[in-house]
Amino acid sequence: MIRPLTALLAVLAAVTLTACGAKDETPDGTPKTERLTLVLDYFPNADHAGIYAAQAAGFFRQAGLDVDIQVPGDPAAPTKLVQARKADIAISYEPEVLLARDKGAAVVSFGALVQKPLTSLMSLPSGRVRGPEDLKGRTVGTAGIPYQSAYLKTILKQAGVGEGSVKEVNVGFNLVPAMLSKRVDATLGAFWNYEGVQLRREGKHPRIVRMEDAGVPAYNELVFIAERDTLRERGDVLRRFLQAVGRGHKLLREDPAKGVEPLLKANKDLDRGLQLAAVKATLPVFFPENGKPFGWQDLDAWKAYGDWMVENDLLKRAPTPTALTNEFVPGQGI
Repeated sequence: MIRPLTALLAVLAAVTLTACGAKDETPDGTPKTERLTLVLDYFPNADHAGIYAAQAAGFFRQAGLDVDIQVPGDPAAPTKLVQARKADIAISYEPEVLLARDKGAAVVSFGALVQKPLTSLMSLPSGRVRGPEDLKGRTVGTAGIPYQSAYLKTILKQAGVGEGSVKEVNVGFNLVPAMLSKRVDATLGAFWNYEGVQLRREGKHPRIVRMEDAGVPAYNELVFIAERDTLRERGDVLRRFLQAVGRGHKLLREDPAKGVEPLLKANKDLDRGLQLAAVKATLPVFFPENGKPFGWQDLDAWKAYGDWMVENDLLKRAPTPTALTNEFVPGQGI
């Protein structure tokens, strides 16, 4: 899903009103439920259904947590808020985490929310693009994000299509309208689990190629991040948070129709049919492969993706293993 930019200052002010990591105490000084501020990556949607399910089912409360979910107006806000410790944790993107760290930010990914890329190469039948090999002589719309342009270059190279034979156009966040109006033949940047699902529901028959199937190294689309000192100071809290979120996603997997209701109840402007369809499409990538616990991150995959970013001049230096940790994933680090 494409994330439009708005003002960061309003978000900073709003989140600052919530004391990050504050603890209420009883008269005798014993701690009550611990508060935790979570900033989403974007407006609430199917990607967050498991979090809302965990909240509604009381899993956070049972874990001794009072989770305050904040909605940003700027996709850059979550990382900045966490870095400034104006939010305890946030949802971000693996490439954004690596870019921020390359610039000196002390943020760490402590759990994966979505295991695989959601970004995709997408076209409609009118665009006459069935796959990357058909891009020669075509126009591809992107959102102007540097690593998306690098994705396109990698895809073209993998498909044996000359980079100079394809015109890349920055259409901002109007990827779907650009396809529908035939301004572009294909787009790179729309999410297969959201825009792709929406177009299918509308009978548009989108053709979708996922990044990892087109030559781009696999990565975690969405991750939970915290500032380095927060990990050290509140590790037990983060572990309890991930355990509760994992329970929420298991509930969502067992009964998607029931599990999506808390998301819809908290955000009444969302379309139930679209969100449920998107949840069902996303369920397989909420969970890691090979029986690993919810939130697990593959260090080798992160290294491969980081090396790819360096090769494509997106990072100055190769990321270090400290960019992520599985210490707080359920069953780990104990």
